[in-house]
Order: sequence, then C-alpha cells, then structure tokens
Amino acid sequence: MGKKTGKMLLFGGVYSNLQALETLISIAEREKIDPSNCICTGDIVGYCAQPEETIQRFKKWGANSIAGNVEFQLAHDKEDCGCDFETGGRCDIFSKMWYPYAKNQLSTNSMEWIAELPDYLTFTYGEKTIMVVHGSYGNISKYIFKSTPLAKKESQFKDTASDIIIAGHCGLPFSNISQNGVWLNPGVIGMPANDGTPRVWYMILDDSNGCLEYTHHHFQYDYRTTQQLMLDNGLPKSYAETLSTGIWDNMEILPETEKKQKGLAIDFGDKEFLLS
Repeated sequence: MGKKTGKMLLFGGVYSNLQALETLISIAEREKIDPSNCICTGDIVGYCAQPEETIQRFKKWGANSIAGNVEFQLAHDKEDCGCDFETGGRCDIFSKMWYPYAKNQLSTNSMEWIAELPDYLTFTYGEKTIMVVHGSYGNISKYIFKSTPLAKKESQFKDTASDIIIAGHCGLPFSNISQNGVWLNPGVIGMPANDGTPRVWYMILDDSNGCLEYTHHHFQYDYRTTQQLMLDNGLPKSYAETLSTGIWDNMEILPETEKKQKGLAIDFGDKEFLLS
C-alpha cells in the first residue's frame, strides 16, 4: 500500500452485520477518514444474515481488506469456515448452519471479489513498517490473544520485518508493546467482545501530532434489526442473543486469562497510546 498519512481506521470481523458496517462507515465519514485509509482485518462474511448486502456495501464504500479465514474458505470452495474450531464443539456445530447459509447467499460478483482479497497488506506509516494479518503471519486461523506469550508475537515481527502487526480473528481488542514491536488488534464490529455489553470495537491510528498514536473505540448500532434478521433466517439463536447480551455462547477458543474476563466491560478510557 506504500506510504500512508493521516488518520487511519482499523477494524475486523464484520460477520455479515450490515447494520454495524453502516454505523462504522458513518463514523469514518464523521472523522473525515477516507476509505483508502480504512482497513479491515478480514471476515467480512460471518455469522449474521446479510452476507451479500454486506459485501456489496463494503465494495461501494471502497475500504481495504485482507482475506479472513472465511473469505479464504469461500474462495477455495471449501465446505466449512476454517476457523480452527474443535471438531464437534458448539462453534463447529453452529458453523454448519451459518457458513452454508452465507455461501448460498453470495452472488457470483461477490465471490469473485472475495477471491481477489490479499492474504496480507503492508504499508509504512509514521516511519513504521506495518503488516496487516488475519490470525497470524503464516497461519490465517491462528488465535493470538493478549495473553498469548510475547515470544510468539515477537517472532512474527522478525519474520515479517515489521515494526507493527495489526491482526484480527480472535474477536477481542487489545494491544501489546514490546522491545521488538507492537501487536494491535482493533477488535471486531460484527459481534460484541464477550464483555456483557452490545458494544463493538475498532481502532484509530493518528500521525497528525508529529508522532504515531493509537486509540481504541467502541460504538452502539441497531443490533435489534441484525438480531431479528438472524432469527428470521434460521441462523443460530444463541449467536443472535449475543448481539444484545454481549456474552459469547461459548468460550472454546479462549485461553484461561480471557475466559476470566467474561462479562467484564472493557475500558480503555480515553487514553491515547504513543508509539515511539
């Protein structure tokens, strides 16, 4: 992507949630962030009921995205979402409901667009080299959390020759700053962050003050419409309920540290984090 300047909006996991995407677009417009400076970490398609409408709205908006594991699987005509769930677990069972639904809803035009999404994006920003990945570099479905050992993150900075890695997939917003690099996860907008609220998360990078700053942000949206559309189309009821309760149906993918944070409202405050 070359060199970027100005405010940048980072987000992931739209999950076929058109209402959340529309709200995020309005935020970008309010903040005067051009679509070329908006980046999705993948999984535009997912659990909710409007995959085709969401893809077409994303295309019209003109933001950037990499392929998430869902897009990768769709592009390769696979029969599951490739989320690396435990076979036979609740996530695996529910994926057999929403993934075929999404696959059947998508037009040829949308499938062709999905197939062109890159695996990674790289750019320079504030004299930093940044790479955008879905799960991790070399493994699109690998879950990286805040509690994931720092050594596993730091090896990725070396492998990618990056100062900053922006990742998605795990569904939870966080940041880790170490001597060797910065790992940022802006969170997802299509589902809450298991914190007991219906809020969803994104991140803004800003170089306007002569340095590089990042801030975590959340927003509310018309989740009741999203919820009703899921129920009307026979998608998993428990996933629909998550939109309002803010609690995940299960925590199969979570490490113990993140499991203990279930129902605890995330609070980054208004703090801006400076990257030196």
